[in-house]
Formats: sequence, structure tokens, C-alpha cells
Amino acid sequence: MTSSGAQSTLSPAPLVCVIDHLHRDMQIAGDAVEGRFTHAGSTVALGRRPDWISQIGHDKEWRIEWVKLYEGLDLAHAFATTGDREYLTAWEDLVEEFCDQVAVGHDTSDVSARRLQNWIYAWQRFAAAPAYRELRHGLAERLVDRIAADALHLAVNLTPGRNHRTMELYALVIVTMAFPHNDPGGERLRGAIEELDRNLRTDIWDDGVHRECSSDYHMIVLRSFLGTIANAQKLGVALPDGFVERVGLACDFALHVQRPDGTTPSFSDGDEGDYRRLLALGADLLGRDDLRWAATGGTAGRPPAGRNVAFPVGGYAVQRSGWGDRERAYVDERFCLFDVGPLGDGGHGHYDQLSVEIAADGATLIIDPGRYTYTDEDGQWRHYFKGTAAHNTVMIDGLDQTPYRRSAPKQPSVATLLARSSVDGLDVVVGEVRSVVHDAVHVRDLAFVADDFWIVVDHLRSEQPHRYEARWHLAAGAAGQTTLVVDAGGGGGVTAPGLTMVVARGAASVSIEDGWVSPVYGVKLPAPVVVAAVVGHADADIVTLIVPGRRAASVVTEVVDLNGWRGRATIAGIAHEIRWRRDGSGGLAVVVEVAA
Repeated sequence: MTSSGAQSTLSPAPLVCVIDHLHRDMQIAGDAVEGRFTHAGSTVALGRRPDWISQIGHDKEWRIEWVKLYEGLDLAHAFATTGDREYLTAWEDLVEEFCDQVAVGHDTSDVSARRLQNWIYAWQRFAAAPAYRELRHGLAERLVDRIAADALHLAVNLTPGRNHRTMELYALVIVTMAFPHNDPGGERLRGAIEELDRNLRTDIWDDGVHRECSSDYHMIVLRSFLGTIANAQKLGVALPDGFVERVGLACDFALHVQRPDGTTPSFSDGDEGDYRRLLALGADLLGRDDLRWAATGGTAGRPPAGRNVAFPVGGYAVQRSGWGDRERAYVDERFCLFDVGPLGDGGHGHYDQLSVEIAADGATLIIDPGRYTYTDEDGQWRHYFKGTAAHNTVMIDGLDQTPYRRSAPKQPSVATLLARSSVDGLDVVVGEVRSVVHDAVHVRDLAFVADDFWIVVDHLRSEQPHRYEARWHLAAGAAGQTTLVVDAGGGGGVTAPGLTMVVARGAASVSIEDGWVSPVYGVKLPAPVVVAAVVGHADADIVTLIVPGRRAASVVTEVVDLNGWRGRATIAGIAHEIRWRRDGSGGLAVVVEVAA
């Protein structure tokens, strides 16, 4: 315990803040000075000395984000930029009132962990500003005592596993590094790092994918692990053997899941995010020029070795035309992420198996809609965004692949990567999903042709007739800009900004529905959904051609069955004769021939 009887220049030891660049918003700082706070798409005026206990609004997630006080970093940036002490005073008011009202242990461990990090990050940024002298009388000592008390409570109330535990352990690392006088022998720091190492080995699978199989949460977790390496290097703290190498595996997935425009998709719970700064940090810490290449859009470092890669444990396959090192600019490369694995451990998994996302020419064309909310209290939006209908896969009889639960499923569907093979100009990935809800089996062949376009063949097999719907979610910018067309071969399709889509002639009818996408939590935007439906058949094969750009396109199927496809795709007058076939041993033979 420190004395609060005199003024103090006490402040946390300067540390690497892995979210520093994300919170430099003068508008957010100005609003906080006025007592206004924006989270989950809603702005609430609560004053500088608010009621920190009451739940705000209908969504408890609003309060959860608010009490983490990310605004403190924006206030500190505004203070460092302007020297205006009102920004510091606002932060002092907020944290002092929190200490007055909120008991240690009032919030869940993961929320307390984020708040502890943000208090320390903001405080060190204030302390580094030229205009800083000290906190108001007695507040520094009070904060040190409160942070120590929160950390002790956190240490004995850790979440058992997954991303919350990672962030909680990282918070303990940050607290002990920031205030080493409270851990004179370093025992608490060593213990936190050892537990974080165990968490890393448990939660990052052998292919580098985080156990929850959420692209955004993967990046959030990676941020904590890279932050640990950065601060350990800064302070000369030893890390366990293999720690850095395991983090490198997580960086591999972060690298390959990045879209050509530098953002990361929102597969399963999470938001779209720009994690280029995180990849740059990984490049610096691990000495990896491939990460630097992706972090800079191909202006520094060296191109990664792989384009068409797979993560077999986490169940993701990536198809990519290049890294800006071939005939296209980095941002214009073609990219596809294919979900062909488990839902992920915990409750973040969406019912999206065999779903894809496609980007080209600097835009996302087929998009994962995101999460929008965690609550079931507002029109079942949680179910909508988590359900199969909101993903780029096949929905059967209007049902989810897995019975809906807001949290972790009791009976998840099972997806399997059946085969993959590549030749020059053709990469084919084959996956299967079997649902616990219905008897139909869905096998999807995803073919990336000429490093340019895709043919998707959905094989549906059952003992009884069903309604099959191949659903394709377009980006919000396609709202009001998507048109139904009929190609020369008689198949239906659409044109949309940056996209031509054709469904081969057959039993499928094509329509456009109203849908939604959620780029960030609490925000939903209207966006069209293209639906190719087959009704009243036990077996069906739906063939979809997806072409970046508005180009004349058609697709003709010559042979199709559960083991393969043969046909012709014609793009802007160039015919591509394509075939692939699985043999009985699970092998896959693929061929493409191009004729003008």
C-alpha cells in the first residue's frame, strides 16, 4: 500500500501498447470531455461523473464496452497533441468516479482485464505528454492500489479458457511490468507468463488457427501474444522455449487470411478489421519479411511463399492469385477464404460450414455478413447473423446446419476437407458437411480458374426431396445496384458492382432477396442476397460461376456427379475447358484447357 498523503509523480513504466494506433480520435476525446460515449452503434450522454453500475440500453454489450474505457487512450492522445488539461481532467473524473462506485470484482474477469490494460495504456500516454505534471492529488496512489487489487482478484478468478483467459493473463503481465515495485521478486510476472504459455499451446492449434475458429478473435488473441513478446524484449524478460515459434504459427494464419485490401474478414463472431499494424509488429518481432510484405501491401519485405494454402485443423482453405508480385497490383489480387472445418470451440462459431468469401480488384464481392449483436432480446438478430441463411453456403429446407443456441452448440454439424489439388491455372478444394438437423449431405467443389474466377459446384444428396438454396451475400455497396440477368445458355445470374454471377442451366431458379451485413458490432447495413434454389428434388447439383468485373460470362455443364465436374466456362469470349474428378482413394485429378 502506498501513502496518499502527498502529491506523487508516480506513473506506470512505459510499455509497448499494441492498440496505440487504434485510439487517436479527437472526436471521441471531445465527446468524452462532454460526457458522451459511443459503442455498438449508439451514443449515450452520461456526463463526466456517470453512474458506472447501471446497465445502459437494451444491450448489455454497450456497458461492457463502455466500462473498459477505451476513450482514455483518445483523451490521452488529445492531451498530448494539444496540451489542453481538460482532456486529462475528464479522464481523472471518469476513473475516480469508477473507483468510488464500482467494487473490485463487480465486472467479469475479461472486462476487468481490458479495463486494467486501458487504464495503464492511457496513463502512460498522459505521463509521456510534454504538458503532463502529475495526476490530481492522491489519484496516482489510489489508482496503483486499485490496479493491484483488481489484478489480485483477477489472478484467482481467471476464465477457464479461450480468448478471455488470454486477455486476462496478458493483463496480469502488463500490470506486473508496469508496476514492478508490487512484484519485487518477479514471481507474479513469471507465473503469468507461464500460464500464458500454457494458454498459447492449448488455444493455438498446430496449424496456427485459434481454437474458436473466428478470424477476428484470432487477431485479437494474437495481439496479446505479440504484445507479450514486444514487452518482454523491451524489458529483457525471458519467455518460455517455443513461445515465439508458436506465435509464429498464429501469424501464418493472420497473414493468409488477410484480404488484398489489407483487411481481415469477419468469419464467425467478430468485425471486419485492419490488422496491418499487427502484422508489421510481428514482422519486427519475429524478423519475418513475409509479414512485412502483407503489412505494407507489397512495398517492403518479400512476398509470402504460398498462395493456395490450407489450415487443416482449423478447417480453412485460402485461394489467392498472387501477392502483388505477378501481373496484378497487390490490392487487385483475387482472394477466396473457404470454411471447411469445425465450428470452433465455444460459442463464437456461426453455422456457416462450406461458406466462402471472395474479393477482387480492391473490393469484397461475396462477403461474410459478420455478427451484429450478442443479444437475443432485439428481434432475434443474434440468430439471424449466426444462422446458416446469413452465410454463403447451402441452406436446406430453411433450417440451420446446427440447432441454434446463443452460446456453444450441443450438436454441431461436421465439416470435412475431402480433397485438394492444383495444376497451373486450376486449384480445386472439395469439402463436405453433414448436419444433425436433416439427412441431406452437402459436398462443395470450389474451383479457382486461371487465377481469375471461380466455379462452385454444390452437390446435394438425400433419400427424400428438399428445398436447396445456395445463398450468396453481396456487399452493402451492391444494394440497389444488383440486376437479374439470363445468360446465353439459359442459366440465371446477376450483375452487381465489380461482379458477374451465373448459375448454370438446370433446375435452379435465381432470385434476389433483401439481406444485411454488419461490418462492426451494433451496425447493420442492407445488402442483397442472391439465391439459387432447387425445390422438390432429393438430389441436385447447383453450378455457380463467379467472375470479378462486369464481363460477358457463361457456364455449361457437360458431366456432373458427386465425384466431379466437367464443363466449359466462357469469360469475355475466352473458353476454358475444365474438369476435375475424385478417385476412390480421395485423390483429385484436375485439368484446365484454354481456347480462344
